Amino acid sequence: MSEGLRNEVVGDLADLPESASGANHLVWWGNISFMAIEGTAFALAMGVYLYLMSQTAGWPPPGTAAPTLLWGALFTAGVLLSQIPNLWVRRQARARNEAGVRLGTMLMTIVATALLIPRAFEFAHLNVHWSDNAYGSVVWLLMVLHTSHLVTDLGDTAVQAAWLYTHEVGDDQFADVEDNANYWTFVVLAWPPLAALIYLAPRAG
Repeated sequence: MSEGLRNEVVGDLADLPESASGANHLVWWGNISFMAIEGTAFALAMGVYLYLMSQTAGWPPPGTAAPTLLWGALFTAGVLLSQIPNLWVRRQARARNEAGVRLGTMLMTIVATALLIPRAFEFAHLNVHWSDNAYGSVVWLLMVLHTSHLVTDLGDTAVQAAWLYTHEVGDDQFADVEDNANYWTFVVLAWPPLAALIYLAPRAG
């Protein structure tokens, strides 16, 4: 095959971008797919909670107190407010601001770590053990499910922050920071419906 014909068949690849972000990046789609799967897991767990509640005469069962509101309210306020620095660091990633993403990921590591404090007190004030009854089991299921996502994203953010402070930041890293910020948004948005079931549903009746 002649050189001219080969170029005509293959095409000129010189103008293709060397990196991508957002919906043009394969990792972005992987992140979205993962959130869809995890969102389904949250929905199924909430469905289990509602089913058990519908099959039980008292909710919580007699002799079991509802979770203490204070620590749940503090965590809820904190996780919602965490969206302020999270959205800021996402803007820095989109603007390709190297100093901004370094500061932002470090800040989000601190914020996520701080949120573990009220979360620990939440567990201590659920007023039921996971093995006490079906109510206790499903309440702990929802709490552990959300906490596992909180801890996972904290670990991811901490590693990302350490990497950004020790390596050159390029387009792929900016895309990674944006994807991580999107995942934190998922963790934040997953909490209000869970909190409504854990803290408000037992008081609705």
